[in-house]
Amino acid sequence: MAKVRLRIDDLDVETDDGKTLLEAAMGAGFSIPTLCHHPALEPIGACRLCSVEIEKNGRRKVVTACNYPAEEGLKVRTSSPEILDLRAMILELLLARCPHEAKIVGLAEEYGVSSPRFSLADESCILCGLCARVCQEVVGVSALSPISRGIERAIDAPYRDFSEDCIACGACALVCPTTAIKKMMNIYPITPEETKEIESRFLRGEIDEEIGVYSEIIGCRAHGEGQDGGAVTSLLASAVEKGAIDAAIVVLRGDGYRGYATIAEEVEAIMASRGTKFVRVSVINQLLEALRGGKRRLAVVGTPCQIRVVRKLELGGYLRDHFPEAEVTLIGLFCFESFDHLGLKKHLQDTLAVDLDEAERIQITRGRFSIFIGGEERSCNISDLEDYVREGCRFCNDFSSRLADISVGSVGSPEGYSTVIIRSDRGRRLLEAMEGSEMGVAKKEIAKLSAIKRRRAEKQFNRIIDGSGMEEV
Repeated sequence: MAKVRLRIDDLDVETDDGKTLLEAAMGAGFSIPTLCHHPALEPIGACRLCSVEIEKNGRRKVVTACNYPAEEGLKVRTSSPEILDLRAMILELLLARCPHEAKIVGLAEEYGVSSPRFSLADESCILCGLCARVCQEVVGVSALSPISRGIERAIDAPYRDFSEDCIACGACALVCPTTAIKKMMNIYPITPEETKEIESRFLRGEIDEEIGVYSEIIGCRAHGEGQDGGAVTSLLASAVEKGAIDAAIVVLRGDGYRGYATIAEEVEAIMASRGTKFVRVSVINQLLEALRGGKRRLAVVGTPCQIRVVRKLELGGYLRDHFPEAEVTLIGLFCFESFDHLGLKKHLQDTLAVDLDEAERIQITRGRFSIFIGGEERSCNISDLEDYVREGCRFCNDFSSRLADISVGSVGSPEGYSTVIIRSDRGRRLLEAMEGSEMGVAKKEIAKLSAIKRRRAEKQFNRIIDGSGMEEV
């Protein structure tokens, strides 16, 4: 690789061509402060804290080191009086905006700023944009973005409403230099520490490294119709019939093989939701609509990401503060990944000559993706669908919905049965209301898939941590 030579302060430095001034300086042992820079993301120089002075062709100017290229013969000053004064002014402004953020306070003190001469606000967000950029550029979800302009500028979900796109993966919290993202209630990042707190507060039983907290795991066959034993349908139908819940948030099939969440108050509506959709559907708006409509005993059916979203609202106190009498029981579905509808539809048409939108049922078992149309089954290896996995799914480390009150899936049970994992008292009460037959399950099969999914997510998060987030997966 070609090299470039430049002078940083009083040291001659050699670095790889294509490196930035920040990378060259840090590689040579210089310390340059920065808040908006992260090695997994393209540098944009938003915070200006890494400003340095350069001399090129006899002319001097101030540039941001994070996105200015190291060039042959360049002279760089990282700590001249002018640069130190500039950084002090930037930190004074940041401190005026975020007077209680430890990282800002610490940096300001390093530059001799103990208290700002003016007051701007009492915020936590410094508008660095790291959260929105990691969500868009690395995770691929785009649940956050800059909104408004001038003094109204902020980083938030569209229209400042509860996000329907956030999958609670926690990538935004990982890169945020302050506590801002953790304080937002309409975005739902869950950290490993919060996961442990949720398990401690809401769940009961022993803890398994891969499966999570549980008190019992059984194979269940309901006395009724439904996919893989019909446990979810039967759980909800029994709960509604016996008055245990006012309504359930379930996913119905829409046009083609798409899905949408709805509030089901009658058994007929619950029965209409039978069958796994293998699509990611937000449940948050329907849950809040039901609560605002006066319903207090609810069940929510969702994939692991949607279960995490509701738990975040519980953990942060939103549900308690706004709906103190609410009792929400979470039924989590086993989920390894969901698929992009259009991409999957085209692939199945090209390879199996079937139309996804005409599917009567879809099933994934033992590494095979099966589609049933007109009583006939067509299938392919699930590995053939890798290119059509939904954005963000690879950042999810939860296969068995480990934060739910009761988890349900087909893995571990024979055909015609559902695997049911009881994780809380609420989950057990829901199961006791259902009539059905039980049998043992192969716990190791659940643990195996859980471990595979966890390791895949760890690999993706390591791309952020080690700075390789922009590389191809």
